[in-house]
Amino acid sequence: MSATLLPALGSGGLVGFSLGLVGGGGSILATPLLLYVVGVADPHVAIGTSALAVSVNAYANLIAHARKGHVRWRCAAVFALAGTLGALLGSSLGLAVDGRRLLLLFGGLMVVVGLLMLKPRAAGAVAERPADARTCAVTGGAALLTGMASGFFGIGGGFLIVPALVLATGMPMINAIGSSLLAVGTFGLATALNYARSGLVDWGIAAQFIAGGVAGGILGMMLATRLSTGKATLNRIFSAPILTVAAYVIVRNLPAALG
Repeated sequence: MSATLLPALGSGGLVGFSLGLVGGGGSILATPLLLYVVGVADPHVAIGTSALAVSVNAYANLIAHARKGHVRWRCAAVFALAGTLGALLGSSLGLAVDGRRLLLLFGGLMVVVGLLMLKPRAAGAVAERPADARTCAVTGGAALLTGMASGFFGIGGGFLIVPALVLATGMPMINAIGSSLLAVGTFGLATALNYARSGLVDWGIAAQFIAGGVAGGILGMMLATRLSTGKATLNRIFSAPILTVAAYVIVRNLPAALG
């Protein structure tokens, strides 16, 4: 049995569960899990491998959410297409940055995301807007910026995409979660292809990670459907591991990045 099999399956299960549950979180955890649990040595390989695994798991969760009617396809498609352009640019910039410094920036982003998740959100404050030309233009602009951040840090970007979709369209949180998965999968695929061209994807570990993620994603989607009215509570709860991993990544990489 491969030494990476059980760690990769377990880590992938956590990633898939989080993607199915809140449309994000698993993707922002994937790179640290590959580095510090699975044992991938090169930060850029970890980023490329996690991008591929998150992409496949996001598409699998998208199918499950679509069957429940949680996907707003027009807005999801606009976000995915515009965001992919940003992801390609962002991932090219990320490849040019030193791996340790990239991880330090990544840890800083995780702190911001974790703190934002702790902020209470007013329920029903914005009515859902029709998917007309104006809404699509706003959605596309938000997608471009989100895609750049996603590609630069090698993350699926669910925790960036979900709030961006809510702000741009006013759609309910459960629909933003389902719709975000098309963009998460597409952003991740664009980033993974860019890294794969440079030989920075471990295909064997990616397959193990994906297998665990599919099983975890089914459980996450089922729980999201049942607890969709409690998203703020779930996000606050999940902020704890986000902030914990962020602190670990920053402490581990700060001396090397500044040295």
